[in-house]
Amino acid sequence: MAGRAQRSAAGPAPGLPLLLPPPPLLLLLLAAAAALIRTGDGQNLVTEDVTVVEGDVATISCRVKNSDDSVIQLLNPNRQTIYFRDFRPLKDSRFQLVNFSNSELRVSLTNVSISDEGRYFCQLYTDPPQEIYTTITVLVPPRNLVIDIQKETAVEGEEIELNCTAMASRPATTIRWFKGNKELTGKSEVEQWSDMYTVTSQLLLKVGREDDGVPVICLVDHPAVKDLQTQRYLEVMYKPQVRVSQNYPVQGLTREGEPLELSCAAFGKPQPTDMRWLRVDDEMPQHVVVSGSNLLISNLNKTDNGTYRCEASNAVGKSHADYMLFVYDTTATTEPAVHDSRAGEEGAIRSVDHAVVGGVVAVVVFAMLCLLIILGRYFARHKGTYFTHEAKGADDAADADTAIINAEGGQNNSEEKKEYFI
Repeated sequence: MAGRAQRSAAGPAPGLPLLLPPPPLLLLLLAAAAALIRTGDGQNLVTEDVTVVEGDVATISCRVKNSDDSVIQLLNPNRQTIYFRDFRPLKDSRFQLVNFSNSELRVSLTNVSISDEGRYFCQLYTDPPQEIYTTITVLVPPRNLVIDIQKETAVEGEEIELNCTAMASRPATTIRWFKGNKELTGKSEVEQWSDMYTVTSQLLLKVGREDDGVPVICLVDHPAVKDLQTQRYLEVMYKPQVRVSQNYPVQGLTREGEPLELSCAAFGKPQPTDMRWLRVDDEMPQHVVVSGSNLLISNLNKTDNGTYRCEASNAVGKSHADYMLFVYDTTATTEPAVHDSRAGEEGAIRSVDHAVVGGVVAVVVFAMLCLLIILGRYFARHKGTYFTHEAKGADDAADADTAIINAEGGQNNSEEKKEYFI
């Protein structure tokens, strides 16, 4: 080809005319030829793009589909020869020959870095020469993954802010949030430094007592790494939960003359430090004994009836639970109403008085009676009517003949008589 080019430049051979395409067409042909050589379409050379994680090994393969023993070589992005057949002119020892034959040149590159990214060229010395390129893409996993929390200890009902940062990755990472097994939605911001990306995701979380001790997980989605995550455990402070239970009698009625023992349990964070018994809307009877969280009445009487409250408090706040006491006669055999002891906040939840149920039933019965009375009055006002016309004097006739004679013409002069039926 070089010889042909020189002869063409010197001039046509004697006796032969020089035939050249017009300049625009010549440029078009040259561009098409360059594109054919660059892409390798319709050629024998075959290769694939390589994606590798920073620090790993990349393998570049130049293969020939129909080998004719032509020379294969591999060039780096700067067009420096890495391997010419099985010889390595480049002094970078990270490149190692994996396989060489008439149909393949395979080279490995160890400890890949971002500087190694780019196009690598496979060349086949045929006539004309063939060339195709493969692209090495280097992935960089996040260098560090950190969760910053606004408050180490939160109070129930507060909204706290958590930030998770994944630094120096390529491409940019996707951050996902989880509270326990439930996925949450955060807001991410991406910053680019040279070829690296730093991603920060913000999560706003309103915490409750059920969140105490639950892990909040920051998980990274990135093609260079799997299962990369970090977590922080929530610490939530909350008011006490209070519960009153009846120790004695275990079952049955609270009868006059018998003892009653109640116990109060309170749980909170921090643990309640102050717990006390009181009687709602009245003074505590003098014979009632309070010992720690227990309340004891050794000899019940009717004057003990009422609501007894256990209050507990900690640094967060105060809560309570109520117990409604009704003392029965010693001869009572019916089952007692269930004592409803519930935890509550200040001035809140009280036990339901079962007398209210009887009141509701009475109201329903009264409403039904009123409805029946209204319906009766309605039908009485809308009763049916009809009219009859009887012959005047027919009732006073001595016999049937006289009644017929008296009835003649009676149809026109008879009086209307109304009869009502209900």
